[in-house]
Amino acid sequence: MTAALPKILTVDDSKTVRRILAGLFAPLGCLICEAANGEQGLAVAALEKPDLILLDYNMPVMDGLTMLKRLREDAALRHTPVILLTAEAGVKNIAAAARLGARDYIVKPFDFRELLVRIRTLIKRNAQPIREPENEVEILQVADLAIDTAYKVVRRGEQEIHLTAKEYALLEFLVRRQGRIASRYEIAENVWDVNFDTGTNVVEVYINFLRKKIDRNFEPKLIHTKQGMGYFIKE
Repeated sequence: MTAALPKILTVDDSKTVRRILAGLFAPLGCLICEAANGEQGLAVAALEKPDLILLDYNMPVMDGLTMLKRLREDAALRHTPVILLTAEAGVKNIAAAARLGARDYIVKPFDFRELLVRIRTLIKRNAQPIREPENEVEILQVADLAIDTAYKVVRRGEQEIHLTAKEYALLEFLVRRQGRIASRYEIAENVWDVNFDTGTNVVEVYINFLRKKIDRNFEPKLIHTKQGMGYFIKE
């Protein structure tokens, strides 16, 4: 009997995240199903019987923890492995998810290869193994902003954002700090790789360029200023 293709259910209210994950997993020999909230996720899980569920923490209608609790009350889905993918990294959240039976917990933004390694250990043994990706893949994500670092592609929601090389480098640097403030000096040294000249306003100029492209026509605003201290990106 031929082993079935591994089936992964992604439950996330961000359509961008669902499409990114589908685009990453499908070429690796996985069947992908999706849901936009916990209520839909329960219905899809009951119908599709996935091998693994990737579950967002904060969602409308029904959040991830509530869906996880309901899954564990369903005899047919009680043992389905669940990995939480979320920006909520608090110890209490991790403990609550573990008590409800989450098998793993990965904080956004995440490295796709790290996620892939964890998934492989949880997929049912009667499923075909997931293939290795052809290229190094890493997706950085904040709210509906997604950065494909392999191909240097940036999207906000459904829209691709076209950036110059320096704009991209600045954006990736700030996103990788995961909400921590970066001073003008740190930005200049890491993005421009130069000793900072206090007489230049190049950092402010490029922050404004990014704001026009990343934030001006979108909500929520992601690029923030801490007066006298620096800049950070956070939902």
